[in-house]
Amino acid sequence: MNLEVFVLGTGGMMPLPGRGLTSVLVRREGELFLFDCGEGTQIGLRRLNLRWKKITSIFISHTHADHVTGLPGILMLSSQVDRSEPLYIYGPPRIREFVDAMRRTLDMYINYEIVIREIEGGMPVVKAEEYSICSHTLMHTKPCLAYSLVENMRPGIFFPEKALALGVPRGPLWSKLQGGEEVSAPDGSVVRPAQVMGDERKGRKFCFATDTVAAPGLVEFARKSDLFICEGMFAEELAETAAEKKHLTAAQAARIARDAGVKRLGLIHYSPRYSDRELKTLVGEAREIFPDSFLTRDLQHIEMPFED
Repeated sequence: MNLEVFVLGTGGMMPLPGRGLTSVLVRREGELFLFDCGEGTQIGLRRLNLRWKKITSIFISHTHADHVTGLPGILMLSSQVDRSEPLYIYGPPRIREFVDAMRRTLDMYINYEIVIREIEGGMPVVKAEEYSICSHTLMHTKPCLAYSLVENMRPGIFFPEKALALGVPRGPLWSKLQGGEEVSAPDGSVVRPAQVMGDERKGRKFCFATDTVAAPGLVEFARKSDLFICEGMFAEELAETAAEKKHLTAAQAARIARDAGVKRLGLIHYSPRYSDRELKTLVGEAREIFPDSFLTRDLQHIEMPFED
């Protein structure tokens, strides 16, 4: 089962040539989830040849312009195709006001249902059969949220040799055991799944956090993420500026990643003061604290395989 991340934009504050504003798309099987929607999001979708009309949900961290200015284009573009499913937009208080005002002012033609849900940190956002999406309160100059997509635990590995040794023949009984059911072997003995399967295995976890200081609880929220996409807007020499503007330095993001025990940290939301060449300073400072740090780049594709 595929879980992939597509970085559509990595910039903060203003777009630059080759650097759109922050937006990340997650694809899990046939579902597409968009996290933030900065200016230029449509360009990234088109250049990566992604089926943007399959986006089911958009998760907005906060209503600063550099995180929502791509929404008008996405909403209007979705009216140019046959779309029967609703588009869900999640975000902090005032996201409804923003979307409603935008639709009214631009006199948008929308031929599908838009469902807007204002949420607060700590609330489960989506609860699906195989995964959940949760939110966490960040600390910025206005209400701001981090998001995580967490897959459910997976069944353990099935050991055919153990089933055969217990007298369970190959066939439908094996499927029942893998599905968690007890079965009766031909000799009448009862065989339980635990006798032929290993321990449950961890699902994958994606976490997205931007525009914040080191907020309480963020380490625990990001705990054991396979991929943690987190802003690293400034170099450490501008730590005071970062604190005043309520942003993270790359080194601060790395400390969160280290303390949370994540697998990989992808920095994002760079200040426009840094050229592409100068971004090496940010990742260098992050790697001194958390070696598995990297710079996300516009149009980057990141696969998230299972651990086993």
